[in-house]
Amino acid sequence: MSPTMRLTGDVASDTVGGLAGARSAAWRINAEMVLLLGWGRAILMQFSHPLVASGVAQHSLFMKSPALRRQRLLQTVNAMLALTFGTREEAGAAARGINAIHDHVHGTLEQTTGRFASGTQYSAHDPELLRWVHATLMDSFPLTYRRLVGPLSEADVEGYYQEASGLEPLLGIPDGYLPRSRDELDAYMRELDASGALRVGPAARGLAATLLDPPLTSWPRVLWPLAPVYRLALWWARLLAVGLLPPGLRAEYGFRWTRGHQLALDLLCSVSRRVVPRLPGLLRYWPAARKAFRRQEDRS
Repeated sequence: MSPTMRLTGDVASDTVGGLAGARSAAWRINAEMVLLLGWGRAILMQFSHPLVASGVAQHSLFMKSPALRRQRLLQTVNAMLALTFGTREEAGAAARGINAIHDHVHGTLEQTTGRFASGTQYSAHDPELLRWVHATLMDSFPLTYRRLVGPLSEADVEGYYQEASGLEPLLGIPDGYLPRSRDELDAYMRELDASGALRVGPAARGLAATLLDPPLTSWPRVLWPLAPVYRLALWWARLLAVGLLPPGLRAEYGFRWTRGHQLALDLLCSVSRRVVPRLPGLLRYWPAARKAFRRQEDRS
């Protein structure tokens, strides 16, 4: 949220562009459909917190079936788009939907992992867990934009963090709890890592395998002839998710990473930076973003 925009009631006072408002850093970054490829990295980072991994493994649609995983991803993306580009009513509804899902996600850790003993209680409403999930997205999206779209100024990145902090009152997070700058984000992530709170355990590895290697058998048979295209797309998505991870976390997961993988990642990113900025808006931007752009143009 920009320094001049404050929240009124449930959501930001700007009725055109979600929490941050029109022409914000969030509009620029979150509009890009290619940013979806940054979710894999963020999710793998989220799983490195044992309590987050346990909550997903025990409660999420993620583990139940490939179809439900796609449904859950679509719900998450739509919520992000509503919070960024929606009207006041749409953004408020998205926040209420997130909270309703979190109402059902609570339990206990089944296996001691890192500093967390078996039986440790968790809740998706825990501000600390919400802060970690938020931090992984804030760390991943600007990185993905720079690797796959193009340059992003430090001012844009700082603005992005400021704007995203507007989520605090919507999700029941204490005021000032979310990082508002690159320095704050880096310091928080270093401190959390040093505390021993992050540890890739069996639950995280199981979730990662499900995320990175979904079975083709979940597809309708009519689509099976497209299997080679699917496998290639999956390989590229996995390359980005694993390759953009911090090296230490990648090693903790046990992911194999060679010079060949790095060259392939660099080539993919280079091609993307050349292609994406030249795409027409219909192929480049999310429909919700294009709708918000048109609303803003009508107001101008």
